[in-house]
Amino acid sequence: MSLQAAVIGLGTMGPGIAATLARSGIAVKAFDTDPQQRARAQREFEAATAMLAKLGVPERSSGAQLSIADSLGECVADAGLVVETVPENLAVKIEVLRAVEAVVAAECILASDTSGIPISRIQEGLAVPARVIGMHWSNPPHLIPMIEVIAGYRTAPHVVTAMVAIVRQVGHLPIVIKKDVAGFVENRVLYALMRECLELVESGVIAAEELDQCVSWGIGLKLAVVGPMALLDMAGLDIYAAVAGYLNRELCSRNDVAGYVTQRTVQGKLGMKTGGGIFNYTPERIAALRAERGMKLLEVRKALQSDRQHQEKDA
Repeated sequence: MSLQAAVIGLGTMGPGIAATLARSGIAVKAFDTDPQQRARAQREFEAATAMLAKLGVPERSSGAQLSIADSLGECVADAGLVVETVPENLAVKIEVLRAVEAVVAAECILASDTSGIPISRIQEGLAVPARVIGMHWSNPPHLIPMIEVIAGYRTAPHVVTAMVAIVRQVGHLPIVIKKDVAGFVENRVLYALMRECLELVESGVIAAEELDQCVSWGIGLKLAVVGPMALLDMAGLDIYAAVAGYLNRELCSRNDVAGYVTQRTVQGKLGMKTGGGIFNYTPERIAALRAERGMKLLEVRKALQSDRQHQEKDA
């Protein structure tokens, strides 16, 4: 029997996840408690699917593979995989997964797309923790082809194996995280970078626009091709040791959130979702930026994908 999946939560991540699963031949039902999110979802499914088509991702689906459910029960009925991508709140995630585990089959895998809550903490609130696993997609999920697979302390080994196979089926790259730490790997690295960036802007070293240009055209360009550990070898460990010997003492080490962010949050300036955050946006600008960034990510992925295929052929 082919796999059926349920995606719960149709905010930032849900539509792209659902579209990616469906294109790989997995039958998907999606649900959100917010009727407005459900109403917008079809348009977002179509946009994500169009991007996958431009990438040349094969369409393995046959017939209607993606539908929006009117209730949680309808969404998870007959599911062999449930992916929750509800708000980043431990109590909310446990509440949703408790409702799910009460009605799904015993062998159904329960996956969380949490950005950083340890999977072991989610497991603690559930009746069958062995089938709970982290499946952390990166935004936008249909374009960034890397998924972190995280086992909690009580996740069964066969669930990890099954999840790796599912990630490969959808054409993404499974990265198995060996220890269940907060933030996993991608977000620990990202948030360390963000902390330093905010410190530099807040302290007047550089303007926000120039910082983005500096990172995108400098280390961002390099890191897309050469990962941090390979970059150490490329630069020379002796060079890193010499620079880190004095620079590490100067780097930001604060353990709270920068005022640059908290002040804007209190004012309701949350970014693109509110029309302004660090920068200001009109609805037209938001639409243009999303389209432009999506196409750029698509082209970068194509280039990296081609290089990876050549490496695998030569190996």
